[in-house]
Amino acid sequence: MIYNSIIETIGNTPMIRLNKLAKHIKGDVLVKVEYFNPGNSMKDRMAVKMVEDAEKAGLLKPGGTIIEGTSGNTGMGLALAAVAKGYKCIFTMADKQSKEKIDILKAVGAEVIVCPTNVSPEDPRSYYSVAKKLNADIPNSFYPNQYDNLSNTAAHYETTGPEIWNDTEGKITHYAAGVGTGGSMCGTAMYLKEQNPNVVTVGIDTYGSVFKKYKETGVFDEKEVYPYLTEGIGEDILPKNVNFDMIDHFVKVTDKDSAVMTRRLAKEEGLFVGWSCGS
Repeated sequence: MIYNSIIETIGNTPMIRLNKLAKHIKGDVLVKVEYFNPGNSMKDRMAVKMVEDAEKAGLLKPGGTIIEGTSGNTGMGLALAAVAKGYKCIFTMADKQSKEKIDILKAVGAEVIVCPTNVSPEDPRSYYSVAKKLNADIPNSFYPNQYDNLSNTAAHYETTGPEIWNDTEGKITHYAAGVGTGGSMCGTAMYLKEQNPNVVTVGIDTYGSVFKKYKETGVFDEKEVYPYLTEGIGEDILPKNVNFDMIDHFVKVTDKDSAVMTRRLAKEEGLFVGWSCGS
């Protein structure tokens, strides 16, 4: 098959059975290997969906600039969409993100602005605030805001959920995913629960994030918030894409356990992933 651009290759990623890591578990444990997407993560799906929905709504016009706060993966998906469609990109990132992620984004033509991690979301130095200010200052720019843009959830409802349902022939009983913006967890969960309401959905949270306590108590506890190393999951805000009704349970995972499992996934299963996947 011949594709017209790199973004047409997004999706339909493989499901792979865990063998060594899950040998003590009765039943199949399957992982959906999203680094087979061209930008190496599941964020490609929602990045292109946000761009295409913005084009349809007239929010993104030819020659425009895409501006987003990202931990790296959404930026990569947006950058690939920008290359394919002829836009410029500016990304704000927290200083805890790896140098490799910053370098990769620059390699595909993006401008990257690094901001401090250890400030509140409302602080003018935070990567959220800097992205919003750039969007206000730069003409013909579009701020996708992956946290509150419901195209994020829709992308996974339309693609990830159906792929998992079809690849498991509808036999899936549990779905677990990291929760950051919430789009992949909640969009996929929504589709799976529509097919079978008994599918149990488990959100993976990190220590230093507010999600688990908020789900269980309804309390947004700022004392829960502190810096952590794992990238891409957990938040100190409540994104609109996190639909708590779609998440049956939350489990918190430490940075150490994430890192150890990441190494084991590589050595024992040949899956070269990051800490959020380890979580």
